[in-house]
Amino acid sequence: MNPYHRSHKSSRAVSARSTEHASWKPNLTGLRQSEREAYQFILEFLERGEMSNLDKLKFLRAVDTLSCAVHAQASGTMDDYFPKTLLAKKIETLILEEASEQLTSNVRQQAMLCIVTLSQVAPPFSLSQKLDLVNAGISRVFALPLIIPSVDWKDSASLYFQTAQALEDMLQALVMDGLDPNMVMLQEVLEIILPWLTMSEKMQEQTRALGTIAHLLRFICNFPKLLHMTEFSISGKLMGTLGLFCMNPQYDICMRASEGLLYLFQVLVLQRRGMKQKTELILKELQKHFHGEWFVHLQDLTMCFRKYLTPEERADVIMVAMEAMTSAGRNDDSAASKILEMILKYSVPAIGKVPEIVQYIYHNLYSITETTAQDTVKQVLLLLAQTYTDEVILTLFKMQDRSPRGARKPWGILASCPRGYQTILEHLLQRLTPHRKARGLESGHRGEISALIATRAIHELLLEPSRRTEVQTLFPSLIMALLFQTSFLVVEGGAASVQDHQHFTEWMDSVSSTVEALKTLMQSTGYGDHVSHIQKFGGWELLTSPDRHYDGVTLLARALVTKNCWHNQPIFSVVISDLQGLDCTSYRTALVFMAELLRCPNVAAIVDDITVYILADGFHSQDPTSVKLLLRVVETFAKHGNMGRQLRLLQPFVLNCCFSLDGDIVTETFLVLQCLVEHLTWQQSSSFLVQLTFTLGHFFEEESEHLRSAAFAIYAAILAKVKRRSLIFPLKHQVLNSLVLLVLHLQDRDTSVAQNCRQALCHKATILGWSRLKAVFAEKDMWTILRALLEKEAGKALWFLKQCVSLFKSPQAPIRQAAVWFAGQIIQTLDTDEAGEIEEAHTALWSMRDDPDPAVSCLATQTFHIVEAKEKLLDRTQTSCFCLRRPWETGF
Repeated sequence: MNPYHRSHKSSRAVSARSTEHASWKPNLTGLRQSEREAYQFILEFLERGEMSNLDKLKFLRAVDTLSCAVHAQASGTMDDYFPKTLLAKKIETLILEEASEQLTSNVRQQAMLCIVTLSQVAPPFSLSQKLDLVNAGISRVFALPLIIPSVDWKDSASLYFQTAQALEDMLQALVMDGLDPNMVMLQEVLEIILPWLTMSEKMQEQTRALGTIAHLLRFICNFPKLLHMTEFSISGKLMGTLGLFCMNPQYDICMRASEGLLYLFQVLVLQRRGMKQKTELILKELQKHFHGEWFVHLQDLTMCFRKYLTPEERADVIMVAMEAMTSAGRNDDSAASKILEMILKYSVPAIGKVPEIVQYIYHNLYSITETTAQDTVKQVLLLLAQTYTDEVILTLFKMQDRSPRGARKPWGILASCPRGYQTILEHLLQRLTPHRKARGLESGHRGEISALIATRAIHELLLEPSRRTEVQTLFPSLIMALLFQTSFLVVEGGAASVQDHQHFTEWMDSVSSTVEALKTLMQSTGYGDHVSHIQKFGGWELLTSPDRHYDGVTLLARALVTKNCWHNQPIFSVVISDLQGLDCTSYRTALVFMAELLRCPNVAAIVDDITVYILADGFHSQDPTSVKLLLRVVETFAKHGNMGRQLRLLQPFVLNCCFSLDGDIVTETFLVLQCLVEHLTWQQSSSFLVQLTFTLGHFFEEESEHLRSAAFAIYAAILAKVKRRSLIFPLKHQVLNSLVLLVLHLQDRDTSVAQNCRQALCHKATILGWSRLKAVFAEKDMWTILRALLEKEAGKALWFLKQCVSLFKSPQAPIRQAAVWFAGQIIQTLDTDEAGEIEEAHTALWSMRDDPDPAVSCLATQTFHIVEAKEKLLDRTQTSCFCLRRPWETGF
């Protein structure tokens, strides 16, 4: 093998260049005679064409002599006599002229030693010059044939060892920068040597390369200070390569690789050390292992891999091992597998270049024929996916999108390990978190996948049929996360803003792909019949419709309830835990879904106080739809019949909704209250029902007919539950205080109100024990009922009068008119002892003369005059009079 492919100038070209300097006469006065003669010979040698080996050796000695002279000068430089680059180029040519098939002279040896001397004088070699010399020396030494025993075997061996030593001396000299080694230059030298090790099939070339690497690293260990150590990035590649050759069956290769590996460990420990005492202990342990077995070296390699390599260098170790597995000309499968298994046996440390590793696995996995090695590479991909899920997923999609449709081979690997599969799904689930405002687009840092990519990855993993148990575990969280993502895309228009974001390819529609992931999730969990059921009722199409999306959410949840989904309780727990942190769209989706789930008795059974408090907090929402959904939840609680405690906690919030500024919420609240009254018993909910009767009083004069009718209907339903023995304060007070109101609303313009009022009156009569009045309430008209009420309950006349006065403000003229008439009737029946208590009624009656309705105004005036006339009559026939002068006496 000969990686050295540079083109080289002929000796004629070198001679032509030297002629330019022949006319330049440097100052030789400071040189000794021998040094002047050396100068003169160099000058002559540069002008010659063909030269003998003897002349070459004499030239090299002359350069060595002149270099020593320059070195002895305080500020001397070789350029004062000859351009140093010219001399180096000539020496390089001499090395390259030596045959690589045989070693018959010591020219190349002396040439390399001459470079050592020349490197110690100014000016320093350029990097390119150094690399040319390194390439030349390595190519003419490593390529030499194996030394075969012969008659002159000892001489040949001695010459070879001297030449090899000269090469090492030259390499050591070239990596130096002043008094310290330059690690950038060392890396360049190692990168020239490594191909001789990894690409060559000749044992002697591999052995020489390993020996040279080991000796260079041993040389570096002697220096406490290394220049540009932070730029020395070949440690991982070198460690991986030497580690592989430590397990080579050839003893010489194995020993030299072990030696190089241990010196590399020492360099890393010394240069990247922590505490001094700990460093000394580690070095002692490494020294003990110097001639240990390969397993011991592998343990040291694992330690250095974890403690002393950078993430990028660790990636290089992994790549070297995998490349060895796929290399057709090498049999390192077993060694590479052992290295990878050992370094990744426990927790995975930080690793760089993840996309490069994943790409290599994607393209080369199935070219590995050895089963154990292939399994090891699969394990590498799986470990990376668990630790660097985002980068692995993104890279896999890049590869997959460039491949023909149907290429899914890596996903099966990710699904092959139950624990790893679950870890990856859990990570993807985090990327689907509903707490972001723009889940389709935002990413927290470089390489983080969006929710859309997470959805696509989940879909790919769910298509693997072998992991049903793990999917069962995560099903509640996954179904809600995918549903929230669908709501974001459909309702908020997130789909329109995606458009091929983060490799979401053109042929993938974000909404439909998310819905497909939902379907696949349910099918892979064993709910295929649920998917068909939803399809039958058009639920999947509704989910993708912006106008009817929530109908689709309802159908999805209803299918889980009606088909007795085993996960209903866990899903409900997930929804409750998410409710407090959701944005508007997802919050509504969660409420719609939860409202349906609560129809399931098993779900309702796990509603605890914490859940109720979370629901109660939702009543403070500014979104009317959310409040109405929560009201429906309360209705569902009532229908279950065994959720008294939960209802008691929520009832105050329901009553507050009666006074909402949003008319739709008030209407919904009354519908829910009707359901509550229907399903609640007096024994369990008497406190709430009593409170509700007082709340309903605010709506008996409501202008909205449907609210007024509902209020009276609910009131009548409550009274139907009350028993006479339960009629205590404050309910008894309320019952009596609304008698006149109910009677007068028999004149309500809404006939349903009148019907509800008559029912309520009959219930009141039963509660109060008014059996005779009950028949009147049930059959007679309002006027008859008022007369009968005043006749049978004369002792409550003043109470009835106050009720009449309160109805003077009724928005309905017939009710105001009836109230005025009944007030007049009551006042006329009062005794003089009670006259002093009706001042407020007189004042109100006086003001009713200005009622906007002519009939009411006229009746009020007539009633007032009749009352006044009666009082005047009483004044003339009785000796006493009222002590107070009434305001209306001044009006006439």
